Amino acid sequence: MSAPKLSIVNLRKEFSDGSVAAVDGIDLDVAAGETVALLGSSGCGKSTTLNMVVGLEEPTSGDIRIDGKSVVGVPPGQRNVGLVFQDYAVFTSMSVRQNLAFGLKVRGIARSEIARAVDEVAELLGMADRLDARARDLGGSELQRVAIGRTLVTKPDILLLDEPLSNLEAAARLAMRKELRRLQKEAGLTIVYVTHDQVEALSLADRIAVMSAGKIKQVEKASIICDQPGHLFVAGFMGSPPMNLIRGKVDGSGGGLSFARDGFALTLPDGIALDPAEAAGQVVLGLRPEAIRLAPQDSDTLAATVQQVEPRGPEAVLTLDCAGQSLKVIVPASGRPQEGADVHLAFDRSALVLFSGKTDLRLPLHAGEAA
Repeated sequence: MSAPKLSIVNLRKEFSDGSVAAVDGIDLDVAAGETVALLGSSGCGKSTTLNMVVGLEEPTSGDIRIDGKSVVGVPPGQRNVGLVFQDYAVFTSMSVRQNLAFGLKVRGIARSEIARAVDEVAELLGMADRLDARARDLGGSELQRVAIGRTLVTKPDILLLDEPLSNLEAAARLAMRKELRRLQKEAGLTIVYVTHDQVEALSLADRIAVMSAGKIKQVEKASIICDQPGHLFVAGFMGSPPMNLIRGKVDGSGGGLSFARDGFALTLPDGIALDPAEAAGQVVLGLRPEAIRLAPQDSDTLAATVQQVEPRGPEAVLTLDCAGQSLKVIVPASGRPQEGADVHLAFDRSALVLFSGKTDLRLPLHAGEAA
């Protein structure tokens, strides 16, 4: 396996005389050509992490390595790392051409080389016909493309994007997501993408690192992180709506295993082999809203009452009371039940996950399975 392009090793950043850890001992490897999203709410430490990688902040401890070499203490201009902010940081008095050329010009690059590099990046960005336009006359998505292009023209080893689409309207965000995917594919960029937007992270990233309170709770492929959360926080954070979570206990008195909380009980699939210590303690059951459906009453269904109906275009999100537990279920908007209706629920038991009540980590459900 090749060495990672970027390695973040036990990275920590403290503020307020050490009483506040904005970044609390995180580890992350990013492969060459990979896009990794740092996803989390405001204040979770994702932007501080980015600032340390680029060199705007020095870590309290830990290491940052690019191509295996530590860059801690190396000035930002010598790390060959590009950073694009959410507010564009484009010189509005300059033309697109002048903006793209700015970084190379201050480095003293030859004029002919600058012209060639600017033309290449403008072609890549689809802005070859806008090179002489003034930045002040551009729209938001065009400004963001110029900001990205001004970084790309310097050929950075790693491109860091800090909430780059948050100032754009919905249609422009969608268009720029497509542009970023195309750029990453065509240029083979290594990208670390900071965002609070799950849709952006899921659509742009190869892997997602979910952060909370300065820690990375889980790093996983974007394609599976919603269905296989490794930590209770991730389960309650990812998805709209997120995973249903019920705290209770596992009961094995009836032969097979079942999960129970007050009047709510759900038989677990055959073949589950929980660690005895975990099975004896409190656990948290997780079920995606998509793993629950309305069904005719039979011996495998549970009765529920519809408390709230939230239409979402072709779908609707139901909030249900099932034996005293609140559950979210996604159903087709057509034919949806009304509030107050009595319904029955069928569960895809193969999709359930269990979390430790002690560590909040996902429990292995089969012998030999890693948590």
